[in-house]
Amino acid sequence: MPQVARTVTRMSATTSSLEKILRAPAVMRLAEIFRAADHDLYLVGGSVRDALLGRQQEDFDFATSATPEEIESLLSSAASALWTVGREFGTIAAELAGHKVEVTTYRSDVYSSDSRKPTVVFGDSIVEDLRRRDFTMNAMAISLPEGNLVDPFGGVKALAAACLDTPRSPEESFTEDPLRMLRACRFVSQLGAFPSDRVVQAMTRMQRRLEIVSIERVRDELCKILVLDDPVKALWLLVDTKLSDQFLPELASMRLEQDPIHRHKDVLTHTIAVTGKTSPRLRLRLAALLHDIAKPQTRSYGPNGVHFYHHDIVGAKMVRHRLRVLKCPKGLISDVTELVALHLRFHSYGNGWTDSAVRRYVRDAGHLLVDLNELTRCDCTTRNKRRALLLQHRMDELEERIVALREQEELDALRPALNGNEVMTRLGVAPGPEVGEAMRFLLTLRLEEGEISREEASQRLDAWWAERSSSP
Repeated sequence: MPQVARTVTRMSATTSSLEKILRAPAVMRLAEIFRAADHDLYLVGGSVRDALLGRQQEDFDFATSATPEEIESLLSSAASALWTVGREFGTIAAELAGHKVEVTTYRSDVYSSDSRKPTVVFGDSIVEDLRRRDFTMNAMAISLPEGNLVDPFGGVKALAAACLDTPRSPEESFTEDPLRMLRACRFVSQLGAFPSDRVVQAMTRMQRRLEIVSIERVRDELCKILVLDDPVKALWLLVDTKLSDQFLPELASMRLEQDPIHRHKDVLTHTIAVTGKTSPRLRLRLAALLHDIAKPQTRSYGPNGVHFYHHDIVGAKMVRHRLRVLKCPKGLISDVTELVALHLRFHSYGNGWTDSAVRRYVRDAGHLLVDLNELTRCDCTTRNKRRALLLQHRMDELEERIVALREQEELDALRPALNGNEVMTRLGVAPGPEVGEAMRFLLTLRLEEGEISREEASQRLDAWWAERSSSP
């Protein structure tokens, strides 16, 4: 038995994933359909890679000699749903036997020097189709229905060695699709792979090639990286190759010493460590990545060392701008900006938490409370065990106080005892600035003193209004 076949046998025997996929109803049905029409069909790319790694998957990718029109015709009678939005790129997607499948004509994507969209050239060979794929470990195919491995570029060997390399030269691969450089960063973390020297060198030399890719595609790839279980290696590769300079230039700017005399950890090291510690929720990870974005701009020195005054406020403005450039959804921009603006709030209360302070903290955090608390915890990366334990103890105390106050009050719905209409009726005023002032007075009362009755709130409002009206 050839060496490659023995390796595949060992891998598939360990996980049995490949055998399960080949027997999946969707795969078997597709094989029947395309064989009856005398067209080649191969399971390709990540589907083969993940099968050999024993990774569970719900969606399958296929390559075929059929044209997009022929694919659509063959799938239309068998699929429960059909999507043709990728037809110009040779891809027809379908829902078949409970699985999402994508079938693509043999092809080659080529970008011109100034185009953001690839020019698609259809081919007639599975080997040439595999040659144009992004990485060697993705340049494998399984013929259907036979189940034979097609591995002309050593994908199994690369997979076994956890080596991230390209079927052709990296320069050719990244010229065809510059987004592959970001994908390389993702695979380093997602698959635990190590990029070859030539891949890293090409990424570094060609980082400006990323300029021709639409910002939406770049943003989506960044988001995929951030929600990985552990994005740390990917983030470092983005910075080290200067790829991040093309869409997030503030990241590399954080590579500075906090204290050039004592050489404390630099801001970027701290930032990536914090990002890796947080849960893989996109808005939380973005906030972690960007929470110290303004430190380079706000750095100053004093008798006690380095300071970054107001970097939370300045940082919130910078975050809003950067996420708008990345064309993130408005809700995501708002949430991440607010988390960055609030990430130091916990430290402003000193060592004691009054009921009033807890109410204000909860109200300001709103629906971001859980993420804000986690960001605050993870923001501590000090090696000083005593300091770290003290911060965690204070955070535990705060969360206990929140739970206790929730049981006593409607802490998640802090609002004045009277609404705007009631205020206008009681004070005899029309809509205007006075109503806003009165509502702020009542809200401050609620935050400072907790729940009070409507009668008491009305009396306190009357007294405030009388005092205000008598003031010069």
